[in-house]
Amino acid sequence: MFPYLSFMTFFPLVGAVIIPFLPRGKDSWIKWLALLTTIPPLVAAFKLFLIFDRSQAGFQLIEGPFDWIPAFHIQYYMGIDGVSVSMVLLTALISFICILASWGIDKHLKGYFSLFLLLDAGMMGVFCALDFFLFYVFWEVMLLPMYFLIGIWGGPRREYAAIKFFLYTLLGSVLMLLVMLAFYFFSDGNTFNLVTLANQQVHLGPLTSINFRHLCWMALFICFAIKVPIVPFHTWLPDAHVEAPTAISVILAGILLKMGTYGILRICYPILPDATAYFGEMMAVIGMINIVYGALCAMAQTDFKKLIAYSSVSHMGFCLLGMASFTPEGINGAVLQMFNHGTITAMLFLIVGVVYDRAHHRELAGFGGLAKSMPRYSVMTALAFFAALGLPGLSGFVSEILCFLGGFKTFRLYTIISATGIVLTAGYMLWTYQRVFLGNLNEKYAKMPEINGREMLTLVPLAVIVVVVGIYPRFILDLQNMSLSALSSLHVAGL
Repeated sequence: MFPYLSFMTFFPLVGAVIIPFLPRGKDSWIKWLALLTTIPPLVAAFKLFLIFDRSQAGFQLIEGPFDWIPAFHIQYYMGIDGVSVSMVLLTALISFICILASWGIDKHLKGYFSLFLLLDAGMMGVFCALDFFLFYVFWEVMLLPMYFLIGIWGGPRREYAAIKFFLYTLLGSVLMLLVMLAFYFFSDGNTFNLVTLANQQVHLGPLTSINFRHLCWMALFICFAIKVPIVPFHTWLPDAHVEAPTAISVILAGILLKMGTYGILRICYPILPDATAYFGEMMAVIGMINIVYGALCAMAQTDFKKLIAYSSVSHMGFCLLGMASFTPEGINGAVLQMFNHGTITAMLFLIVGVVYDRAHHRELAGFGGLAKSMPRYSVMTALAFFAALGLPGLSGFVSEILCFLGGFKTFRLYTIISATGIVLTAGYMLWTYQRVFLGNLNEKYAKMPEINGREMLTLVPLAVIVVVVGIYPRFILDLQNMSLSALSSLHVAGL
C-alpha cells in the first residue's frame, strides 16, 4: 500500500528545502510553491478519510516498524487509529489554509515559508508516530520553527512571547524525555514502541511501583498540560497569540493545542491506565477550572485576539472534562471537540486577522457597526461566534453536549459548574459581536474594504465543516468511535 502517512509527513519538507534556492525577488514563486506543497498532503488526507476502516479499533495504514537505530531499539513506526485520523485531516487542512492566510507576509519570505513547512511536517509526524522516540523527535521539531515564526514575524513584543513559549514548551519536553527514558529502561525488552508499551502487563524496576507510575503520569501530564494549555500553565498562550502573525495564531489554536490532549490519550491512557484512573477526578476539576476561568478572562478582554485566545483556554477545558469521564460519550466528545475547536477557533483567528489587516489594531471599543460596511464578513463572523458558543445545528454544540453527557455520568457537580461556561461564552461572544458589528458605524471605518476572495477562501472550507459536522456529526464520529470505545474499555479495566 502507498505510504500515505510518510508522504503526508515528509512532503512539506520538499518545499522547505527548495524554497531557499529560489531566485531573489520572486516572492510569488515562493508563496505558490509553499501552497502547492501543502496540496498533495491535503489530497492524501481526504483519501485516508475515504479508505479508513471505521469498523476497526486498532491501528491502520501501518508503516513499519523498521529499524532506525537498532542498537537502541529505536524504530520508524507510523500508523493511525480513531484518535489520530481526525487530527491528521485537520492538520492537512489547516496547513493549506494557513499558507493562504500568509499571503500578506512580506518580510523574509524564504525563511517564513520554509519554517512553516518544517512545522507542518513536525505536526503531522506527531499524530502518526507509534514509536515514542519518533514521537519525541517530531514534538521537538515543531519547537524551533514556532519560536522563530513568533520571534521574527510577530508583533512588538514578539521576542518576549517567543521566549516564553520556548521555555514553557522546553520544560514540558524535558519532563517527557525523562519519562520516555524510564519507559525504555524499565520495560520488557527495552523498547520505545508505543503499541508494545501499551500491551505490556509486566513492568520492571521502579515501574512496578504504583507511586513511580503516578510520578511518570504527572510528569507527562504537565508536559501535555503546557501544550493544551491547562491552568496554571496557560500564561504563554495569550502572549503568543497576540504577538504571532495571523496564520501562526491559527496553527497554534487549530493544531498545536490539540497535541496536549492527544498526547494524554495516546500515551497516558494506554500505557498508564491505573494512574490515569487515579488522577481522573483531578483532570475533571482542572477541566472545570479551565472552562470557567478561561471564559471569565475572555469576558474581561478589550483586545479582540486576546479574547479569542482565552476562549481557547475555556473550550479546551471541555476536552479535559470529557476525557476525565472515561465514558464512550465523554471521550468521543473530547476528541470531536479537539477537531471542532480546531476548525472554529481557526475561523475566529482568521476573522480577527481580516479586521487587523485593515484597521491595524484589535481594540474592540474602536469598532462598531461593521455589519453595514462589511456584510459578508459579518455573516462569517456570526457563524463562527455561534459555533463557538455552542448553538445547536453547528459543530461546537455536538462535541460540548457529548462532553457534558459523559461528564455528568461520572462527575455530576463538576459538570454542572462547567455548564456555566456556556452561559459565560454566550455572554462575551454576543457582547463582542454587538461592539464590533452592530450599533452606530464608526465613520473612521465606513469605507473599510469588504472581505476579499482569498480571505473568503480560507474561511469557507472551515464554515462548511462547522455546518456539516453540526448537522451530521457521524461524519467524524464514525471515524473515531471504535478506537475510543476500546480506549475507554481499556481504561475501565485499569480501574
